[in-house]
Amino acid sequence: MAERPALSPAEDFLDALLDVPAPSPSLTEVGTVAEVGDGIAVVAGLARALADELLVFASGVRGVVLDLEPDRLGVILLGPSDRITAGEDVWRTHKVFSVPVGNGLLGRILDATGGPRDGNGSVASSAERPVEASAPGILSRAPVNRPLATGIKVIDGAVPIGLGQRELIIGDRQTGKTSIAIDTILNQARSDVVSIYCAIGQRGDAVARVIETLRKSGQLANTVVVAAGDEDAPGLAYVAPYAAMTMAEYFADQGRDVLVVFDDLTHHARSYRELSLLLRRPPGREAFPGDIFYVHARLLERAGQFTPEAGGGSITALPVVETQAENLSAYIPTNLISITDGQIYLSPRLVRKNQFPAVDIGLSVSRVGGKAQHRAFREVAGNLRVTLSQFEELEDFARFGTRLDDNTRARLTRGAAVRTALRQPERDPMPAVEQLLVLMAALEGLLDGLSENEVAETMIRMRNNVGDSLKDVDESIRQNRSLEEAEKQSLLRVARTALALSGEDRHGPDA
Repeated sequence: MAERPALSPAEDFLDALLDVPAPSPSLTEVGTVAEVGDGIAVVAGLARALADELLVFASGVRGVVLDLEPDRLGVILLGPSDRITAGEDVWRTHKVFSVPVGNGLLGRILDATGGPRDGNGSVASSAERPVEASAPGILSRAPVNRPLATGIKVIDGAVPIGLGQRELIIGDRQTGKTSIAIDTILNQARSDVVSIYCAIGQRGDAVARVIETLRKSGQLANTVVVAAGDEDAPGLAYVAPYAAMTMAEYFADQGRDVLVVFDDLTHHARSYRELSLLLRRPPGREAFPGDIFYVHARLLERAGQFTPEAGGGSITALPVVETQAENLSAYIPTNLISITDGQIYLSPRLVRKNQFPAVDIGLSVSRVGGKAQHRAFREVAGNLRVTLSQFEELEDFARFGTRLDDNTRARLTRGAAVRTALRQPERDPMPAVEQLLVLMAALEGLLDGLSENEVAETMIRMRNNVGDSLKDVDESIRQNRSLEEAEKQSLLRVARTALALSGEDRHGPDA
């Protein structure tokens, strides 16, 4: 029998290919862009796509499915819409839109998709999580009973915030809303709280100033910055707060306390209105779609203090919202006021009086923070709100030139001193013991009759004189104990010493 002739290398290769099992067939779903708008696209031919699914366009731009209709998909774009043309292909990814989470995000500046914006390379993430998640149920929540120290006298004394609370910061433009949020983040250098700053629709230079402030203070290393600027696609501004909340949930699941600042949800609502109108959703009040309340409620409901079984951590949300001409009854502000646990209202009237921070105590409220407030603050500053409210009412009355009795004059003098003592420069959060010292001196009348400059000088001396003399008071604050009489006298002694030194500077040592 004749031998089979030797095969050439090419024939060997063909035989080897024939022996390989045939690959299993794969199904690839491809759709087509039917329409393109400013930040949105309408896609046809993807009948099996899911809500919140990530799509990839032939141009490389990604999008998220927002509207599901029988013959069309409404997609919000996560990139520039001018790169997309009608008729180009779109592919399903079979994945919902997710962002990276983990300790590797700390110290990084990210976009709304979790990508780096700081030029420091790729993000070292632990995992990816969907940006849309259900809010924890009632059995996963615990009472809010621990304070979040802001370092701002008027807030910690009169409008305290608890870990796990949702406290709205509301006011007109240029009233200091962002400053309060940033000072609160800076004050977390004295705690183990992780901070996340989410800039929504802000100008690039404003975000850059915030980042530089965090970097100079050293607090950027313990902060995640998520930025969707006004130059970015509106879809990025829409998903940014949900991405920031998803990152916060990772830390809360590890048992850590997280502070999330949303700056601001007015721009978020406008971005959603823009996308909805382009997607032909029916407009409602002020042209906002009917589900705008749900858009913000499902975001903020994910904050809270959680039980040990649910991780034991907490997420404190500080959403910022802008009003126009002090109109608190506008649509978005009233929505957010009803969702949150209180609001810090910044008044343009106080700004005109050079009262910074311009917190209007009469319109500010913290519905759950009072139970979380330090006992020492409750004892010292318990009547702060009443003192200021009475003063403002008497101040308006005194403008008519009415002759005042001694008691009324004394209340006006005390109120003026207290209001001046509540002034505080931005980027200077105060430790709790220094706040107590200033508040006690003002409420006990030690600052009565002093001019604004004299009160400012005396407060500086008080803070400089704290040293080791108030260690016991500091320890009582840390352990949330009531102040003993000796500790109160220690506070007053330091305040009187500073007051005496200020008097010597004004009148000379031999006066």
